Amino acid sequence: MNWTKVCKKDMMIRDTGLCVKGANGEHIAVFWEGATDQLFAISNQCPFANASVLSRGLLAEFSGKLTVASPVYKQHFNLETGECLEDENVTLKTYRVRENDGMVEVMA
Repeated sequence: MNWTKVCKKDMMIRDTGLCVKGANGEHIAVFWEGATDQLFAISNQCPFANASVLSRGLLAEFSGKLTVASPVYKQHFNLETGECLEDENVTLKTYRVRENDGMVEVMA
């Protein structure tokens, strides 16, 4: 696996997501959490709605975990682990993500 440049960090807006295309064509939701200045990357595909929409979800702390809520059915996904807080049998793919010289890069 290699690091793939997906966007300039200054193209992102704090506390929101952005859908990017990984090296293998998969849709990845990248989030910039403003309070900690951390980047997170998960699959953009909501398994409950079967739609590529998670980058449009709302970031929130839920049950002590930083999550994104699906904009369709409102399930919460842990941004670090991909685990669905409402259904422990569902886990999204997570990706390593970093900032490198002003670029956001995802290992995919």
